[in-house]
Amino acid sequence: MKILMIEDNESVCSMVEMFFIKEGIQGEFVHDGKDGLQRYKDGEWDLLIIDWMLPSMDGVTICRRIREDNKSIPIIMLTAKDTESDQVLGLEMGADDYVTKPFSPLALMARIKAVARRSLQSGKEEETNVSHYLETQCFKISKETREVFLKNEPISNLTPKEFDLLYYFIEHPRQVFSREQLLERVWGYQFYGDERTVDVHIKRLRSKIGTPNQPFLHTVWGVGYKFDESVVEDEA
Repeated sequence: MKILMIEDNESVCSMVEMFFIKEGIQGEFVHDGKDGLQRYKDGEWDLLIIDWMLPSMDGVTICRRIREDNKSIPIIMLTAKDTESDQVLGLEMGADDYVTKPFSPLALMARIKAVARRSLQSGKEEETNVSHYLETQCFKISKETREVFLKNEPISNLTPKEFDLLYYFIEHPRQVFSREQLLERVWGYQFYGDERTVDVHIKRLRSKIGTPNQPFLHTVWGVGYKFDESVVEDEA
């Protein structure tokens, strides 16, 4: 695996580099935003790790520009910002996942492996050039083409992770999942204490596909979330 990491903290890069070497990962480290974007353009990469706060160009801008060129390359955002609005902005710009600083290198490696596995599996499915749709009363969704239709109208503004989460819910209608289960089964890594990423994605998905009386993604208080197409009179 070949990874480009754009991070201005050289101590963080040195720490991550040790784990890359241990895992047999070929890593390259750039400490400036504009230089990092140019290095991305000059090379071929399997995955990108981008810090939010960088000299000359911030990570969110880099992520947005990369997504204009490449919709599929996995991107993990590193950020010291932990408010929900910051997380939403990074995800909306196209990041597949984010890791909040300070972070455990083991947790970062787990997320790298999970994102890489999903990307590889997605590539294999696209190579078949065959679209298989899951259909429900309201939805039609294809993992191969990553198309979503809600009541026959296309939904084209989902981020990669929002799509993955919706697909998993549609695969398991009315089944209740905890945040920890969703992190493991959709994100692909075990719970490391950052369950807010699930809440952020649920909130964004509801705003894009649901209505107040038909949210599709329901909160089961004290347990987690479920997908249900039933109409409700009132839901907090």
